[in-house]
Amino acid sequence: MHREIAKEMLQFLKESPTAFHAVQTMQKELEKNGYKRLRESEKWEIAPGGAYYVTRNDSSLIAFCPGTELSDYTFNITASHSDFPVFKLKENAEIEVRKKYMQLNTEGYGGMLPATWFDRPLSVAGRVIVKEGNRFVTKLVNIDRDFVLIPSLAIHMNREAADGIKFNKQVDMLPLMGTGNISKGELKNLLCKELGISPEAFYGSDLYLYNRQEPSVWGAAEEFISSQHLDDLQCAFACLKGFLAGENSRSVGIYSCFDNEETGSGTKQGAGSTFLEDVLRRINTGLGKTEEDYLRAISGSFMLSADNAHAVHPNHPEKTDETNCVYMNEGIVIKSHAGAKYTSDAVSIALFRALCENAGVPVQFFANRSDQQGGSTLGNILTGKVSLNAVDIGLAQLAMHSAFETAGIKDTYYMVKAVEKFFNSHFCERDGVFCIEE
Repeated sequence: MHREIAKEMLQFLKESPTAFHAVQTMQKELEKNGYKRLRESEKWEIAPGGAYYVTRNDSSLIAFCPGTELSDYTFNITASHSDFPVFKLKENAEIEVRKKYMQLNTEGYGGMLPATWFDRPLSVAGRVIVKEGNRFVTKLVNIDRDFVLIPSLAIHMNREAADGIKFNKQVDMLPLMGTGNISKGELKNLLCKELGISPEAFYGSDLYLYNRQEPSVWGAAEEFISSQHLDDLQCAFACLKGFLAGENSRSVGIYSCFDNEETGSGTKQGAGSTFLEDVLRRINTGLGKTEEDYLRAISGSFMLSADNAHAVHPNHPEKTDETNCVYMNEGIVIKSHAGAKYTSDAVSIALFRALCENAGVPVQFFANRSDQQGGSTLGNILTGKVSLNAVDIGLAQLAMHSAFETAGIKDTYYMVKAVEKFFNSHFCERDGVFCIEE
């Protein structure tokens, strides 16, 4: 079963070259399963037993399904993110070099590994804002062919390259689009042709490079998967699969996926925004509940903040903690940090461990070395907006933030099973004690 889930996940990644495409792919899957789209600007009609979703900025999404027995309800929430480190095209993107080459002017988004972007086929995808009368409509675009490439400087021209160099993104990392026989405006014309619009209707864009390399299953026992942006679309995919498979009549199931985690979440569509709280409060109101009901529900609710984790690197095992280190294909990672970089604590860890035991899913524990500073994720940002119990989890991987990352073929399946069990369960607080009921 894990191979079928991995194959489906890799197809999802192929269809999601940008956060906008990832959310579009999620929307299609939700609608195929009977979910109705709501818009933040319109009045919501919500009923117990219904299935709904809403997007913000076309790059963040929240789906929810209220149960049918909600006299004492709580929220079951998963959170992941849709974005990943990448190169974004600047507004005036074309650069002519000596009338012989045409490059694209880009800037880095998020904390990428620059060296992994050289000498591989890349293309451009994202969204374009199209003017239709007095309306400005979003259209997604993908130049679905090998289109640009970032060429390395030959070692003969930089003898220090083999010893390691620091790359200047404005000098070393600009992609080559064509030769001197193309003129400025060619990129816009090509995008307009892809969309079937006139250049006069092209009013704005958010465009990114993406890696064209095909996802791969590999290893002596075909135990590894490699692809672009496993961090964090692997968790986003697995949580969506588990969400659609799970059901609990006494809870409101929430699937959330936020943009801009890689740059701090501080946008209107990020985890640091009001998006989650806005949706939770509108659900509460739409179900005819009071403010008191909402606060009671939050106190007993539980969230899984799902974002990938660093596996032990075979060449550098010393970079990970000696007793709290994780490996691919050995289960879901529970992350903790004394300084609250992760939101896990004793209560949330215990609840999630019990959940995984019931699902027959292995778990492992991750902490950073005490002399190294790791990254943070969604959990502590979201719980700063909505105060509920939460645990930070993820799947072990290598080469995080590379243009081609590696993970274990079994772990996506483990996450789907655990998340399905999560949405089949009712979490609550009774007499100051947390309980899991099925």
